Amino acid sequence: MVSPTRRREAVDGAQRTLEVSERRACKVLRQPRGTQRYRARRPDRDRLLVQRMLQLVRGHPRYGYRRIWALLRSAGFRVNRKRIWRLWRREGLKVPRKQRKKRRLGSSANGCVRRRAEHINHVWCYDFVSDQTADGRTLKLLTIEDEFTRQCLAIEVERSITSKEVIEVLRYLFEVRGAPAFLRSDNGPEFIAQAIRDWLTESGVGPLYIAPGAPWENAYGESFNSRFRDELLDRELFSSLREAKVVVEDYRLEY
Repeated sequence: MVSPTRRREAVDGAQRTLEVSERRACKVLRQPRGTQRYRARRPDRDRLLVQRMLQLVRGHPRYGYRRIWALLRSAGFRVNRKRIWRLWRREGLKVPRKQRKKRRLGSSANGCVRRRAEHINHVWCYDFVSDQTADGRTLKLLTIEDEFTRQCLAIEVERSITSKEVIEVLRYLFEVRGAPAFLRSDNGPEFIAQAIRDWLTESGVGPLYIAPGAPWENAYGESFNSRFRDELLDRELFSSLREAKVVVEDYRLEY
């Protein structure tokens, strides 16, 4: 169903493009002439809210109305979600849907479907994402999430990251947040290194290695990495490692 406002715009467009009268355009588009000529007498109380909402949409084109609503609330707008949904539809905003893929359970007992997180600090997952700076040099990003809360705990950005540096990042998180019961990952060389295995055993953390070639078994980590790339990495060209660290940390805190 098209709103009266949209029909009013369609009638105006038909008049300009086809050079027909208002009466003719209204008849063809089934718009009452009284509605076409109506103009609101009170000021638009949503004007500032809509302006800010559109600014956020331009800055976060992959965000839906719920996340835009959360950002507006954080910015001090006292507005409920239904009102944002109404304005979202009025402005014709939408996020293109991604095609859902069929879920596979996989053969490994360490996958996220067979071994689910049941509470905070039960299962964490970590993985690597690659990018580059404007000069073509490689960036390596280590992402770590709590699967139960879906919270991104850390994103380490460096030119390269060894197993020893992975241990240092984990050691800091364990001291600040407490150690998880399990840590899920793929079979990358940094994760299966003997130093990592020994240190996790000493820390009382059980490693969960997914089956080779089965990224869907680490679905929460892959989902975050996909969103991270879509919302930030594919839209930003970093001039330096330092800039990448700052921008990525800002994204993590907002996420």
